[in-house]
Amino acid sequence: MAIDPSRTFKPINIALLTVSDTRGPEDDTSGDILAGRIAGAGHTLAARAIEKDDAARIAERLNTWIDDRAIDAVVITGGTGLTGRDVTPEALDRVKTRDIPGFGELFRWISYKTIGTSTIQSRACAVVARGTYIFALPGSNGAVKDGWDGILAEQLDSRNRPCNFVELMPRLLEV
Repeated sequence: MAIDPSRTFKPINIALLTVSDTRGPEDDTSGDILAGRIAGAGHTLAARAIEKDDAARIAERLNTWIDDRAIDAVVITGGTGLTGRDVTPEALDRVKTRDIPGFGELFRWISYKTIGTSTIQSRACAVVARGTYIFALPGSNGAVKDGWDGILAEQLDSRNRPCNFVELMPRLLEV
């Protein structure tokens, strides 16, 4: 990480969504890992929820958070695989303003180092939706660690050089 100590750290408000048909609050280990990393980085966990693998319900939850100006970003864990029940990317298609294609590409490159060619089964992705960042990671503990530690920890740190997502936030709604 290229942290510039002369820059000021600006904490952001992050909502956390777990997408799963089988997990609940008591066994949401990937959500717990992300919540710990969000707080450990100095950010605020603004909201947390679990939704079933249902694109309409996921999009409805996301729209609520996108409309909440107190939420700067959403991190999702789960629903990014290839099965018929994995609908997180389709839910993001319903709310997005634009894609961030490099996120999924970089995630799979990082994940390749951990799980080899199995990373090709991931549809990890990111979008901007009406001024809010949304990052979708697979549901495994290893995947959320790879996604946070390898990408989000740096890009959500306002001190990261040469650039980061935080410094772009005031300009996301430009026309």
